[in-house]
Amino acid sequence: MKRSQINALMAEASAFLESHHFHLPPWAFWKPGDWADQAMRCEEIIENMLGWDITDFGSGRFAECGLLLFTLRNGNTARRVRKTYAEKLLIVEENQETPLHFHWSKAEDIINRAGGNLVMEIYGSTESEDLSDKPISVQVDGIQRDVEPGGAVVLTPGESICLEPGVYHRFFAAPGKGKVLAGEVSQVNDDRTDNRFHGEVGRFPEIDEDEEPLHLLVTDYERYL
Repeated sequence: MKRSQINALMAEASAFLESHHFHLPPWAFWKPGDWADQAMRCEEIIENMLGWDITDFGSGRFAECGLLLFTLRNGNTARRVRKTYAEKLLIVEENQETPLHFHWSKAEDIINRAGGNLVMEIYGSTESEDLSDKPISVQVDGIQRDVEPGGAVVLTPGESICLEPGVYHRFFAAPGKGKVLAGEVSQVNDDRTDNRFHGEVGRFPEIDEDEEPLHLLVTDYERYL
């Protein structure tokens, strides 16, 4: 992805969040130079990968296969801390796929907070981590729902689904309904070690630095700080 594209997506996301009265912490809008004097006090942000996370999953086609996330809070399995939970926001475009994957350790709720409809396609997994051909039972806002393998659960604004470890899921915003402001509430999140994609997928993008960053991505901290 080009840095200019990432910068434009951040600006668009900020406007979208403002339209839904969802506010990010002030440091979300720091410029790269602002971090120099603050880094010593921002250990939790840096080590736990809080902040902007924009990816095309190695596809080179962000509009069709990509996701914009912002990690608001997160613990750290490598350190003895009391924070055992995480929260993210996700902005999902119409027909923009987040590829099929599950988590080995993390249980999570995916919430449609505002906008259009969020389509979740789900499968169980086998012992060999392939797709199961058996129906799977999930909880949608505490109500059990049985889903055929590869079946879709459509979340309208206000609805959520609980995904246990080992449940494959793929999601996108339904066409014709607009982009979705989604949320994720989960156990501690580790995007470097706890994602099992069904197929070859790059979690973090290679970046063509065609201009300076507007705001830092979580993968920029090591380079800039």
